[in-house]
Amino acid sequence: MYGRLQHAEQARIFSAHQTRRVVLATNVAETSITVPGINYVVDTGTARISRYSLQSKVQRLPVEAISQASANQRKGRCGRIANGICIRLYSEQDFDSRPLYTDPEIQRTNLAAVILKMLQLKLGDVENFPFIEMPETKAINEGHKLLIELNAITAGKTLTSIGQQMAALPIDPRYARMLLESQKLNCLREVLIIVSGLSIQDPRENNSENKQVAIERQAEYKHVDSDFLSLVKLWDAYEAVRQGTTQAVLRKYCKKQFLSFMRMREWREVHRQLLLACQGLGFRVNDEEAEYACIHKSLIAGSLNQIARKTDERSFVGTRNKKFSLFGASVLARTNTKWIMTGEQIETSQVFATQAAKIQPEWVEEVAMHLVKRESFDPHWTRKRQEIMAYEKVHLFGLTLVERALVRFAPIDPAAARSLFIRHGLVGQQMSSEIEFVNYNQRLLERLEKLEDKLRRPNILANEFATDFLSG
Repeated sequence: MYGRLQHAEQARIFSAHQTRRVVLATNVAETSITVPGINYVVDTGTARISRYSLQSKVQRLPVEAISQASANQRKGRCGRIANGICIRLYSEQDFDSRPLYTDPEIQRTNLAAVILKMLQLKLGDVENFPFIEMPETKAINEGHKLLIELNAITAGKTLTSIGQQMAALPIDPRYARMLLESQKLNCLREVLIIVSGLSIQDPRENNSENKQVAIERQAEYKHVDSDFLSLVKLWDAYEAVRQGTTQAVLRKYCKKQFLSFMRMREWREVHRQLLLACQGLGFRVNDEEAEYACIHKSLIAGSLNQIARKTDERSFVGTRNKKFSLFGASVLARTNTKWIMTGEQIETSQVFATQAAKIQPEWVEEVAMHLVKRESFDPHWTRKRQEIMAYEKVHLFGLTLVERALVRFAPIDPAAARSLFIRHGLVGQQMSSEIEFVNYNQRLLERLEKLEDKLRRPNILANEFATDFLSG
């Protein structure tokens, strides 16, 4: 028994039976499921608990010892209609030493959405709000940092115009930022589908029994470069069937394609809610198919800390030096794609990214203009461009996006550019001879050189390294 098990398989657990059965369940059954006829519970004392890591910015699923309250909930799965027995695979001393209750979710999740809503409602400083269970100051600071990355708040912790619009959308701030960027880039239709799809459990079903058949049936939805556009292809195929047939036929289609009918319906409901919210903000859905680059620039706007480049056959390194692998189901899992953006990253035995798409680092630089850091080096005169140029390195959160880009040096350091221009362009006589004052200077130099020869005085012309000349 687990969350993504097919509905038909879940229903079998509740059907009448004559023989003894063993139900192996995740902690979803702890409070959500009551199975009739359970006489014994074997409690391992552990569970995967979702926690947001403030250091790695990843939602982790570590295996942890459960609280006493969770243990008592598990015990309560038996003895519902008759006496039952709970066998705990840990000592009573261990049980007594455990915390009474599981940490509340507000203390183990990203607080960006909470902070954004509180700012919109003008509830005052988050640090001073009387939470029933107060989150850590560090978690609040991390929430503020994420909102600054998304351009939702200023450094002074006040809402920007972008933040005001994001707060009006009933969705995670990262996804809200994607929708706002898609409106600007005219790709709202596709990004609405992707964001609503990412907000629910994946509707594609497969298990060990039907995995190969499911992969073959669902291959038609795959996009060669993007797991996100695979969602768009799936949506379009499903909508084509839904709009032209009855619900009974639609259910058969979902069963044949190994799609969860209930989750597809939930996807449509979330999509409709977000569409109405976007229309309320005056957004317009594009009629024509959007460009690949525009769609993924919009997704990057909400995922600036989930950009990565390939380091070896299976591994990627992302911002803040995060290392991770792609799930095998990703369309890019076995490709040589150098740069990717990812969807949700989860840490279990190691860090995995669930979805990915091929991107260009220049797109990241364009979207993250307010966050990238630039380093210029090796300024030099170029005869071809007739100006001082330099090389520039661009990086985001420690990840180098551009290693060696040729840029104009004058806007970076005007004084140094002027000095180099005088030394190499003017004194070095590398300026274009088509410019009149250069020709005049050249004729003057020639006259002075002749005068030096005539008077036998080699000091009439100033040395090119003379300080007074360069600073004059």
